[in-house]
Amino acid sequence: MRLDMFQVDAFASTLFSGNPAAVVPLYEWLSDELMQSIAAENNLAETAFIVRKGEYYELRWFTPEEEMDLCGHATLATAHVLYEFLGYRDPVVVFETKSGRLLVEREPDGSYAMDFPSWPPKEMQVTERVTKALGVRPEELYANHRDMVAVFSTREEVEALRPDSRLVAQLDCMCLICTAPGLDYDFVSRVFVPEEGIPEDPVTGSAHCALVPFWAERLGKETLNAYQASKRGGELRCRMLGDRVKIAGKAVSYLVGTILLED
Repeated sequence: MRLDMFQVDAFASTLFSGNPAAVVPLYEWLSDELMQSIAAENNLAETAFIVRKGEYYELRWFTPEEEMDLCGHATLATAHVLYEFLGYRDPVVVFETKSGRLLVEREPDGSYAMDFPSWPPKEMQVTERVTKALGVRPEELYANHRDMVAVFSTREEVEALRPDSRLVAQLDCMCLICTAPGLDYDFVSRVFVPEEGIPEDPVTGSAHCALVPFWAERLGKETLNAYQASKRGGELRCRMLGDRVKIAGKAVSYLVGTILLED
């Protein structure tokens, strides 16, 4: 069996920046075990699989460790592959996922704007476990059903973080998001996901389901420009839309290949 595979740098305007994701189009679903093995072999933060169902696509995301409920950069990468390689021409792509129906619109400048759920975090007490994991005490701590958000005063503090991945993996969250107000951007962030085999995620679209409502309320702004300050770095244009958020960015194609599987 041969499967097409595409690798895309998402939330990037140039190669070797943003967050790489693999995209594997399918005619029908493979077994969960086989898709997990492909994702582990790719060893990228995410491998996305899609199957067309009439006017929409079913979309699933796998880290090297397990299937995810939501992934922004791999969704953006999948939309890019549909438009650039698979002849998709409609202005909006509809994906059915574990997080419900997600829409992605291709914008005139070549960006992809994703319609995602809003997951506003609620304030909680700063814990010693979080402080030890980060090596420094954040000013504030928030959490939603999936992630924790540690708030700092400056971008420099966020960039200087050297967390203990072992301790971060033991926290009661999937992503530990560290954020601060920016100068050139409304806010900056870094995201750590060691429990899923990702010590630091380069650019995390789904983390902005928490960050956008948090910073929109704090700054009194509906439209925000964000930067994820990882080594690769990535820019995100965000907008608050009631109980939804719009997260937009560009993508660059890196690789087109073939997966060779035993028949």
